[in-house]
Amino acid sequence: MTDRADRDIELVTQYLRGDLAAFNELMSAHEDRVFAVCLRMLHDREAALDATQDTFLTVFRKADKYKARAAFSTWLYRVAVNTCYDHLRRAKRRRTNELSEAHDPADPQAADAFDAIDVRPDIEAALSLLSPEFRSAVILVDLDGMSLEQASDTLEIPTGTIKSRLFRARRQLARSLGNLNTPSEHPNEDCGES
Repeated sequence: MTDRADRDIELVTQYLRGDLAAFNELMSAHEDRVFAVCLRMLHDREAALDATQDTFLTVFRKADKYKARAAFSTWLYRVAVNTCYDHLRRAKRRRTNELSEAHDPADPQAADAFDAIDVRPDIEAALSLLSPEFRSAVILVDLDGMSLEQASDTLEIPTGTIKSRLFRARRQLARSLGNLNTPSEHPNEDCGES
């Protein structure tokens, strides 16, 4: 395990023994990433803030459910994704405001910052058209950089299901964005093995 993972386990143990400062440290270490996942899932800053808060309230109440078989962050991001699913179900496809450009960093792959700003609203709109299951796979693997195995652990689904969801989501994104080079019809070529 990494130093962060070891420290997280230590903090959870301390928190379960009554040390509230340990929980605060856990929250501080992970709140930005949890918020980023929630923002990408919900496409609304206020809803993402609520989901982030709900995620940490759940962790506060149910930290004893974490069994240290995987990294704490894997369990935490699963709680965050489930919280977002709950928010989406409650919203029942209520129309949301588009993300402000100020809340998302520029695409480092773009030739310049102006190209990145021009493309971002199209990508956000295309992501919002995906089902929550496809969106969560794309967010965790393509945007947050998790491996297929990490995403599989986080979402508690087989790696093959992650590959399938990524393939189908990427194909839908390519169609929505009007890309001429749509992904191959063969999932193994598109998703690769990790």
